[in-house]
Amino acid sequence: MTLTRPAPDLRPETAGPPVPSARPPRAFALIPALVALVLGLWGLERGGSMWRDEAATYDMARRTLPELLHTLGSVDAVHGLYYLLMHAVFALFGDSLYALRLPSLLAMSAATAGVAVLGGRLAGPRAGLLAGLAFTLLPAVQRYAQEGRSYALVCAAVTWATWLFVRALEERRLRLWLGYGALALTACLLHEFAVLAVAAHGVTLCLSPHSREDRRAWTWTAAAVAAVLAPLAVVSSLQSEQVAWIGPPGPGALLGYLVPALAGLLCAALLPAARRQLRVLALPLLILPGGVLLLATALHPLYISRYVLYEEAGLALLLGAALDHLWRRRWHRLPLALLVAASAVVALTQVGQHLRSPEGRKDDLSGIARAVGTQGRPGDGLLFMPGKLRIWQAAEPEAFTGLVDLAERTDPRSSDTLYGVELPPAAIHGRMLAADRIVALREPAGEPVDDTAREKAKRDVLRTHFRVCGSTEVHGARVTVYARPGRCDPA
Repeated sequence: MTLTRPAPDLRPETAGPPVPSARPPRAFALIPALVALVLGLWGLERGGSMWRDEAATYDMARRTLPELLHTLGSVDAVHGLYYLLMHAVFALFGDSLYALRLPSLLAMSAATAGVAVLGGRLAGPRAGLLAGLAFTLLPAVQRYAQEGRSYALVCAAVTWATWLFVRALEERRLRLWLGYGALALTACLLHEFAVLAVAAHGVTLCLSPHSREDRRAWTWTAAAVAAVLAPLAVVSSLQSEQVAWIGPPGPGALLGYLVPALAGLLCAALLPAARRQLRVLALPLLILPGGVLLLATALHPLYISRYVLYEEAGLALLLGAALDHLWRRRWHRLPLALLVAASAVVALTQVGQHLRSPEGRKDDLSGIARAVGTQGRPGDGLLFMPGKLRIWQAAEPEAFTGLVDLAERTDPRSSDTLYGVELPPAAIHGRMLAADRIVALREPAGEPVDDTAREKAKRDVLRTHFRVCGSTEVHGARVTVYARPGRCDPA
């Protein structure tokens, strides 16, 4: 179905410097996409290490399909579609680190191309090229291009859904609205908070002079996405313990939201009136999703920046358009080129190298496995404090062979969980007293301590009946060997 009335609302406006037509050649988008691919391949193995979130993907994707489906019924349904995708990837290509991370890398390269195409459509090819290159250099983009989680795929789906949204408003074709709805739904099924991007598109409509039919088309599409997403939202709400660890945003998290938002607002202020439609598209995408999650803290803390990673696309669009505008002012070219070059050097050396090392993540599971293999010996007891750290053994389970998990009642696979099911406190107490040596795994000093009855029982027995024989600090963890008084090794 095609509606014939003209509606050039979101195509580049022509005031000021000339801008190519609404359908410029898109070859310029290949350059940032290839740059993103090359940067993503640099250090993709990250020293051969995973961190805990990737270990969850690795564990879930290696389960049989019935095991995976049963587990999703009780935990982590919000990532269900991604786990099913990775299950298929592992079945076809094996379970190497490359297989774990390549889907994210390819998705981020596609997202980069989408940002460039969007920028080109709304502000011309040079602005699109600059937006794509800016996107590839953003630290969050570099990080999640190399991570075995769903966030890069969500970012790609949201970016291309946004492109279809722009085209649907310009061309008013039913197939474009259907494509927009399908991609937006895919993003939401990969992670439910992608629905906030759909809401941002609604804000764009409110800020633009569109007709009632445009608003009706978006409303019906958004309602269809919400209706299909509703069952997953209900299931995941019953698994709310998965986000119980999220606390109120600290100063670092607030700055992580405010600095990009202010940078985007500054870029928007620099743009001429001819770029109004880019502003009203990019600013809601940059500001609204994270802002909603921060406001939701009053009810329940939910803000984690990676949950709304696609905000980076809004920032990149504004950066690209602002750089293009400044480049047109010839006397700004030298300082602008120097600033961009310096930013690229920082992004690709200091930031880039850190993100590509094991220290670039919260913990280093290979380092933990080596420490356990060095300090533990067959027959030793093993304690994860708290029990959710049992995910640490998913990456290299062979390092834990021969150790006896003193708190575990049922292992993760058998219990259809991520972390297994632990014994009652009294049973843990009894099994610990029967051990001579115990290898205890904890987070670094200063991290919050769980005050559940099980964790208190573990700490009480260690403090009362055991002595520390030695402790190894690993990035993101402490591996401590305890023994009965007088039974530590002479060394």
